[in-house]
Amino acid sequence: MFTIKGKTTDWELVIGLETHIEVLSNSKIFSGASANYNPTIAPNTQACMVDVAMPGMLPVLNKYCVEQAIKFGLGINAEISRHSRFARKQYFYPDLPQGYQISQPAEEPPVVGRGYVEIMGDDGNPKKIFIERAHLEQDAGKLKHDMHPTKSMADYNRTGVTLLEIVTFLDIKNPENNSYITSPDEAERYLREIREIARALGVSKANMEEGSMRADVNVSVRPVGEKTFRTRTETKNMVSFKFIKSAIEYEARRQIEIYENGGTVSQDTMRYSQSEGTTSVLRSKEDALDYRYFPDPDLLELEITDDEIERIRKTMPELPSATRARYINEYGLSEYDANRLTETVDISHWYDAAVDGKSARAKPVANWMISELFAHPENFDITNEIKENDDPDAPRIITPENISELVDMIASNEINGKQAKEIFIKMLDGERGTIHEIADKYGMKQITDTGAIESAVDEVIKNNPSQVEQYKSGKVGLLGFFIGNVMKATHGQANPAMVSDLLKQKLG
Repeated sequence: MFTIKGKTTDWELVIGLETHIEVLSNSKIFSGASANYNPTIAPNTQACMVDVAMPGMLPVLNKYCVEQAIKFGLGINAEISRHSRFARKQYFYPDLPQGYQISQPAEEPPVVGRGYVEIMGDDGNPKKIFIERAHLEQDAGKLKHDMHPTKSMADYNRTGVTLLEIVTFLDIKNPENNSYITSPDEAERYLREIREIARALGVSKANMEEGSMRADVNVSVRPVGEKTFRTRTETKNMVSFKFIKSAIEYEARRQIEIYENGGTVSQDTMRYSQSEGTTSVLRSKEDALDYRYFPDPDLLELEITDDEIERIRKTMPELPSATRARYINEYGLSEYDANRLTETVDISHWYDAAVDGKSARAKPVANWMISELFAHPENFDITNEIKENDDPDAPRIITPENISELVDMIASNEINGKQAKEIFIKMLDGERGTIHEIADKYGMKQITDTGAIESAVDEVIKNNPSQVEQYKSGKVGLLGFFIGNVMKATHGQANPAMVSDLLKQKLG
């Protein structure tokens, strides 16, 4: 258990996350305007009259966005609500032209009901993190404060882009109430799992750096062993795993200090300072009642049939958790290797392409990827989108087929491990051609002819009579000396295993 030591007692954390992901779709959730939001696009060029709330403009629900939400719900083992509706969430801010946000009411079932994801807990065991709901809503615009000395500018391009808000479950009545996030590291693991599920399903890019995934972090603390939840604070719009962990740690220590000094923690919305690594009060935290939800009169209730759910389920690819299990159970990979190879969907697809269903390749391909390719991202195009060109200065893009060929040539004794590494280095340096072509060009094919190797072995034994006597008198560690000299005599091309066997035979 992750705890923080106080003056008189140890404290534990209770962490809730409200994660917003931008849903991938061509158009926005309630209008036909482009949903390809990008900060580099000219302001207010992707906002239509519905988005900016011109009088008489009515929203029309984008069915595809609902299907994307259902797909994500199935990916987190969630209940899909057959009936749900949209409501107006009242709050006033300049980036919200309607004066309200169309969302799904907190007190009613959303499209995606209760579900869970599984992460590795701090104790090293699998841990279910329960999700209360995932609901659809529209995004707000973006205010820019650095374009005029006295005015803020509003860009409504992002207004109406589809968001899916995923809320973790913190219910003391839940019989599995210990299955919530209790440390900064667990928070990161949970967010990474959400991200990879969304990416694997094509529901969202879920890229924090681009803002298509953001998290509001709820933190409270309590003495170890206490069963009730204490007052929480919410730190808004976090867009970095590093800063999320930092904000949790700082906010937890801030609350502990308040309690230990006899104070009370107020339910506030916090801001996080990236430069200082601190939190500070932004405003009092709103409750659901403060938003004065009421049904949106312009949108019909949403009905989802069992047939629609099953149709969507059949289109779903393998999820990261299932991929990890397959690598461990079918290929015998370690848990560490399986986790590294499923960090993104693109990496697992690249790995699967290199293995190509041949289990003998599984472990060596994993080793090459993790030990070598991950260290050279400029040569490792995990999306397989970069094509080779004739520019001699362009980095050599190493493909799944290259690593398959390298692994197969080692397995068939055409090259040894040392030669494989030399070929790999030449590829990193820009050498073009297949593995076979590079090996032929530089004379790096392994010698497996018994007669040729035996001749070299005999020559080394003949030239080192003193070492032969020492070996025969018990200094068996000298075997390495003989192997090294044979490899030197054959320019590193002899099969080391055959060299070793022949030396043992001849030295007795």
